[in-house]
Parts: sequence; structure tokens; C-alpha cells
Amino acid sequence: MNDGLIKHILRLARRTIRSLYNPGLAWVDKIKPVSEIDNDAGPRVLIATSVAGHLASLNLEGVIGKALQVRGANVSALLCDGVLPACMDCEYRIFSTDSSKINLIKNGPSMLCMTCTRVGDKFYKKLGIDINHYSDFLTEAERENAKIIAQSTKFSEIREYAIDGLQVGEHAYAGALRFFARGEIEGEAFSQEIVRAYFESALITTYVMRNLLTQEKFDVCVFNHGIYVPQGLIGEVCREKGLRVVNWNPAYRKGCFIFSHHDTYHHTLMTEPVDKWADMSWDIKLENKLLDYLKSRWEGSQDWIWFHENPEFNLDAIRQKTGIDFQKTTIGMLTNVVWDAQLHYPANAFNGMIEWIIETIEYFKNRPDLQLVIRVHPAEIRGTVPSRQRVVEEINKHFPSLPPNIFIINPEDNTSTYALMMQCDSVIIYGTKTGVELTSIGIPVIVAGEAWIRNKAVTIDATSKDEYLKILSCLPIGKRMENTQVERARKYAFHFFFRRMIPLPFMKPRKGWPTFKPDIISLDELRFGKYPGLDVICNGILKGSEFIYKAEAE
Repeated sequence: MNDGLIKHILRLARRTIRSLYNPGLAWVDKIKPVSEIDNDAGPRVLIATSVAGHLASLNLEGVIGKALQVRGANVSALLCDGVLPACMDCEYRIFSTDSSKINLIKNGPSMLCMTCTRVGDKFYKKLGIDINHYSDFLTEAERENAKIIAQSTKFSEIREYAIDGLQVGEHAYAGALRFFARGEIEGEAFSQEIVRAYFESALITTYVMRNLLTQEKFDVCVFNHGIYVPQGLIGEVCREKGLRVVNWNPAYRKGCFIFSHHDTYHHTLMTEPVDKWADMSWDIKLENKLLDYLKSRWEGSQDWIWFHENPEFNLDAIRQKTGIDFQKTTIGMLTNVVWDAQLHYPANAFNGMIEWIIETIEYFKNRPDLQLVIRVHPAEIRGTVPSRQRVVEEINKHFPSLPPNIFIINPEDNTSTYALMMQCDSVIIYGTKTGVELTSIGIPVIVAGEAWIRNKAVTIDATSKDEYLKILSCLPIGKRMENTQVERARKYAFHFFFRRMIPLPFMKPRKGWPTFKPDIISLDELRFGKYPGLDVICNGILKGSEFIYKAEAE
């Protein structure tokens, strides 16, 4: 046995021990099953956690499942019990050596599966929530068929592979990109084998969900994120079967979560009708609340997701470090993590973020009258899954040397993004949430990708490369946004940060994994009327009402 495989096994063993006895899950010991409530006639809710090893999801979905149960719903969970050859719990950091990848390809994530299944079963049994296992809804013939298709399909055709319109290949490929933490995987060792493992898992999930929803009837299915493997396929099949879908994800503000109907928030926040927020009453109180929060974002004091402990705000220090001349007209450019949420977005002006970056630099090479400042997203190195495909490396491949009017701020640099963008004439973005903030302080924003601020009538949105280049040709803009536009942007920002981010004050951040856990001492805390945010979530799941928290009424 080589050293790499030994290290791999030891990592998994440590993870197993931590998961089985993780204090972040200890809250379930305080919660007794709701055996005294007859829920058989209540709405049937499927909590499709699937990957119980993702302990943060397990925590939130356990709380939601229990809250629905005490409100009369008939709740059951769905857990994978080791049938998937690869899933979202597999990460490059765990399978980093060639020997560990070979082991994954041959045997699947067996060491992870042992922990995942045991933890999930123990967790939901303690909560008194019935469990459906993947293997109960999968035949041996289907397992073999998934393997044959995954191995025989041309690699070039996997990404576009669909079953009756279900985008099986897209989610499989996105799952593999997440595994490698890259936006492209050419040149990665065993990349095709890993993609095929995710493809096989996507096929298996499709079979499992089709069989489950044929045998059992549910009113709604709740699960995290809504993309990758297996969650993306769970959503695909639910929509095929006409079953309501609810997806969720942690929000930026402490103790807050974003829930969405029908599909992942990556899609729904771009297509949400503007009448959900555009006509809301607006006054100085709401404006001050928003601006106070936006200012706190500069240091992350009200968030549980931020990327710099000690950001640098001093412009002289930034100028000396970077060489940027703030007396010259400057255009900002904000990147995203390359691999994150690599799905198809028809409104994008480019095929991917790297193409956007390269085309933008090519343009600004011929605009010496303008400075371009590229701020690489700090999450490249500080995110939950650090990127292994770095923006700076991609730029260097295409441009061994940059002209003097183009500057790059590396992800590890503690220069404040906000202080930097405040000095810009305008800012170009692809998918970053920062566009919501910048428009709220009057900075013109150009959108080339899937940013949530798109389609809100406050940004300059490009839907093709030609349109994008035409927009760039009109730079500099030379002025801040009009007051009416700024007010509209602030309304949306308030809606985004305070209404769509639903507060659950009992969800407390913690060091280690999982990153948050419930602080609950009795079932009474989960009943109607105790936490308004929990009421919004449960009503949305059970009744289909909007996942909008009326923070303006506070």
C-alpha cells in the first residue's frame, strides 16, 4: 500500500470519526419524536437530503422537517445508502492523489458512504422522520444499465445527454467540475473517468427518483442547492412528474437562508418578477437599514460568509501596492469562482467566465485612455471548495505580459473590493452578487453573465458578445446612476438582502464542520408563531406561498 493511499484512508477515517460524533448534530438528542401527532392525513413532504455527509444540509433540513411535522405534515426523508459512484460529498481535497482517484473510480466513495449512511439514518430516526433509501427504489438491471450508458456514451456527448428532456449530463458535468474545483477539466488526471462516475450517479438518481415518485405520492420535495449530483437530478425528475420543488441555500447574512420555488435560486433570482419588490413602499427608515447593512458588508460584521479578516481601505496604501493611478479613469471588473454553478444560462453573453475575461482584456489592450482593474474573487482561495483553476493563471496563459493600463488584484490580496470599486467610473461583472450592492450606491454596472442583478432595469445587460463590445465602446460612462435608478436598485437590494434572505435566529454559526447548528431546546420553538421566518418557510413549503420575509414591517 503506497503512502498516498495510506494518507487518503487516514483522512477518511478521521472524517468518519468526526461525523459520527460531531457536536454540531447533538441538538437532535433534545428533540423527541412527534409520536403523539397523527400526521398520516397531512401534506406529504419529502426532504430529499440524499447526502447526509453534508452535515450543514442535514442540520437545516432536519429542523425544517421537524417544524413541518409539528405543523401536521407527513414528512419523510430520502437518503443515499451507498449506491452512487460519486456525489457532492466527494471533493478533490479528499481524493487528491492518483491512488485515491483510482480507488474512487473502482470502488466509489465507500469510506464516505459508511459515515454518510450511518449518520443520516441515526439523525432522522432520532427525529422520528421516516427514511427512504436509494437502494429500495433501484433494480439491479437499472444499476447495470446506468453503468453501461455511462461507459459507452461518447465523452463529447455526456454534457448534452438528456433523458426525455431531463438534463442528466449537464448536472453530471457540473458535479465533476465541482469535484475538480475547476471550470474545465482538460489535462486533469482521470478526468474522463470521474465525469463518467458522476454521469452514472446522475443516471442512477434519475431512476431512483422516477421509481420513488411512481410508488409514493408527495405534495412537495425539499432539498438543498438544486444543482450538481444528486440534487440536480432530483429536481429534474420532480418537475417531470409535476411535483412541487423547494430549493434552499445559506444566505450571506448571519442566520439567514434563501428558499426558492421550482428550481435552484441560481435561476429563479434572475427570473423573479420585478413586481415582487418594485412597488414596495420605500422610506428613509428602510433606506437607512439597507445602507447600514451594506456598509457592514465592507467588513462582514453582519454576515457569516466573508473573505477578508482585515481588509485594506486606505487608498494611498492601495495605490502604492497596486500602482493604480486613481486620477485616471478606471473601470472595475469583478470575477467569480470559475467552477461554481456551471449551468446553462441562455442570457449569458459568453460561453463561460474565462472567455469573458479574455475578450475584455483584449478590448482594453486597445483602450489606453482607460485603466481596467480586475479584482479576482477572494473565494478562489477562501471559499468552501477552493478553486484549482485560478483566474490569474488563465490570464497569464493568454497574456504573458499585460499592458500598463490593466491591473490585477489577486484573491489573497486584502485590498477592499468596495474601496476599490468606489474609485471606478463603472464596474463590469459576470455573476457576482456585488452588483446588487454597487448599484445601490449609484455605481453603473455592466452585466455579462448570470448575475442576479440582471433584468432589474438598473444595470446595463449584455446578451451577446457583439452587444457587450458595443457597450464597452461607450465607456467611460462619466457619471453616477440617476436618483430614480438608485432608489430602484436600493429597493431590490432590500428585497434581496432582507426579504429573500429569511432569518432563522436559532441557527447559530460554529467553528468547524458543520458551519452552523440549531440552538433549540424544545419542540415548542418550532411551532407556528415563534419565529416569523420559520413560518414563512413552512407556509411556502406546505401552501406554496412566496418565500418573502416582510422585513419592511419590522
